[in-house]
Amino acid sequence: MRSRRCCNCVDALSDAFIEMKTGAARSDIEAMFYAHYARIARVIASILRDPARAEELAVEVFLKWSRAPKAQQEGAAAWLYRTAVRTGLNELRQQTRRRRRETLFSFGRNNNPTPEELFSAEEEQGRLDLILSSLEPRQAELLILRSQGLSYEELAGALDLNSASIGTLLRRAQEAFRKEYTKRYERQ
Repeated sequence: MRSRRCCNCVDALSDAFIEMKTGAARSDIEAMFYAHYARIARVIASILRDPARAEELAVEVFLKWSRAPKAQQEGAAAWLYRTAVRTGLNELRQQTRRRRRETLFSFGRNNNPTPEELFSAEEEQGRLDLILSSLEPRQAELLILRSQGLSYEELAGALDLNSASIGTLLRRAQEAFRKEYTKRYERQ
């Protein structure tokens, strides 16, 4: 029997297992969940800077993993991290598009924002979000996973890359980030 802490709280693990198989498969999934959930949620939270949404997306990543038999083979941890980064970046892009639409639709209204409001809204969006969403997906994935402390071997496994080329690819990603940051913000 499942117990809930309160009616509005979600026990992510229990809800995620509702649709899963029982027995050995469930124990494997449960073990993987306990081993990687916190780090997967942190990876997504570092992208979104919204821990609550990151936890929701982390559960979605594990649900995707549980439904993909090929993902549950030898490179399961790498698959989880790769999917977590891509899910986080997709959410970031979706939020950026939503903000742009909302800005466009609110532009013609009579409620003209003050210069201070415009400045604070621009800062709120976050410079990093814009830059990461403008980079190539692989570069953004490399930078995010590396910032989470993954080693070159873990990066290679998570992104299906040759471990010998990780240093070069990481340097290129950092340079692309630096150029984009300079291009966008050095003039200010």
